Amino acid sequence: MNARNRLIVGLDIPNISEAEKMVATLGDTISFYKIGYQLAFAGGLEFARDLAKDGKQVFLDMKLLDIDNTVAKGVENIAKMGMTMLTLHAYPKAMRAAVEAARGSSLCLLAVTVLTSMDETDLVDAGYEYDPHTLVLRRAEQALAAGMGGIVCSAEESAAVRKIIGPDMALVTPGIRPAGSDAGDQKRVMTPGDALKAGSSHLVVARPIVKAEDPKAAAEAILAEMQAVL
Repeated sequence: MNARNRLIVGLDIPNISEAEKMVATLGDTISFYKIGYQLAFAGGLEFARDLAKDGKQVFLDMKLLDIDNTVAKGVENIAKMGMTMLTLHAYPKAMRAAVEAARGSSLCLLAVTVLTSMDETDLVDAGYEYDPHTLVLRRAEQALAAGMGGIVCSAEESAAVRKIIGPDMALVTPGIRPAGSDAGDQKRVMTPGDALKAGSSHLVVARPIVKAEDPKAAAEAILAEMQAVL
């Protein structure tokens, strides 16, 4: 129940040089990093390999979605990179293809339910008939049935999702904001302690750490809050 294994720092940083400086600044305080589109397309995939070789856990946030064969081939190669977690959108066919492709590896596949930057109006605009809470629960059920390793959802849905998926699947929540911090473009947020109490297993924190005046101190404060709950 170590908080260091449950706090994932999002390297939402524009280039490898700055990412390397951030990892060096955080040092042994942080053992788990997320790499998304911004850094991935600036040399971040090779950087992800380097982090894994250095003993860090890496969450590759690619949110894959394509035809089954394309998803499967992508997952096969990502599994060879030494990544810890990988996201894909929670569409049943894509999830089933990914699970089969990752079989035998240690890669934890995460189903992205509804982005934490989206609310009911956004879903209506996108053509969905469900509100965020209903759609998250529906996709959680489908992810469980597909054999996925975990779920990505807002901490607001963590308690309800945990009831569906049981105690063993990972429940990863972005949109984590320490008390008093700016929510930014996130619409469904929660504090680190409350998210863990709600059933989240891993918390993704980016801007409150990487944009802080003292990133290491910010990370240590979040870890302390998490450890107190754990």
